[in-house]
Amino acid sequence: MQKYILKRILYMLPVLLGVAFLVFAILALTPGDPGSIILGITAKQEDIAALNAQFGYDKPFLIRFFNYIRDLVLHFDLGTSYSRRQPVVNDIIARFPNTLRLALMSMALSAFIGVSLGILSAVRQYTTLDHVLVVVALVFASIPGFWLALMLLMFFSLHLKWLPSFGADTFKHFILPTVTVSLTSAAGLLRLTRASMLETVRQEYIRTARAKGAGEKVIIWRHALRNALIPVITTMGTSFGASLGGAIIAETVFAMPGMGTLLTTAIRQKDVPVVMGATLFLALLFSLVVLVVDILYAFIDPRIRAKYENGGRSRE
Repeated sequence: MQKYILKRILYMLPVLLGVAFLVFAILALTPGDPGSIILGITAKQEDIAALNAQFGYDKPFLIRFFNYIRDLVLHFDLGTSYSRRQPVVNDIIARFPNTLRLALMSMALSAFIGVSLGILSAVRQYTTLDHVLVVVALVFASIPGFWLALMLLMFFSLHLKWLPSFGADTFKHFILPTVTVSLTSAAGLLRLTRASMLETVRQEYIRTARAKGAGEKVIIWRHALRNALIPVITTMGTSFGASLGGAIIAETVFAMPGMGTLLTTAIRQKDVPVVMGATLFLALLFSLVVLVVDILYAFIDPRIRAKYENGGRSRE
């Protein structure tokens, strides 16, 4: 198991390098340059050229990419923002707590709603409740996130005036963004949990447990749910990793100072160090989340743990 974890960590290095090269190349291919965007179109050409030279943007693409990777590997330096003239790590430290809080709250709410209702829908298969839950899940899975965010904002903030419409200062500021992000994720989790539970309860060992006289609650919670949760955990892990990307729609609609708004603003300003630093930071977190999900498999399913343990002894 330790070898497996070490191997997965080593696999992250080429992934992060590939992400860095891809994002750097896309930024280089997009029109415009930082000097023109910062100084404006009315600035003198020599002033724009001098500012680009100060940023090192006058050098060829491969040299700029090599210099960035060199500073990152040797000095752990994510660079300095072109527009704010401060280290990129300061922007990440200031914005990431809001994004992390939103991601954790959204994941917890979507998991509670999606998994619990998915189990209930599978247990009550083909009943009226099952049909209602499936239709509701399809509706929320089909609703665009920006439309849902705008409707929640208009109803609860502008009409009822119960909740604030922007910012991230108090717990109330996170309620509407959390609901926006979690409802669409919960709809997918509900459908996945229902399908996984229905597939699991049709397995032979479930029939054997019923034949031996095991109660329905014991069969559902002790035998079926544990195996049915494996694909659900995968989806939850990837959803949480995607939420760490800033839940850009929710952060934009509700004007939350998070990683999503940081990235969108930096892309518009062609602030390469901020885009690169934020993207690599989020890519690293996403890789770690996927690694944690894989490790959780072994604790949920003893067959997976035995596979790694037996494989490790056989190789030794």
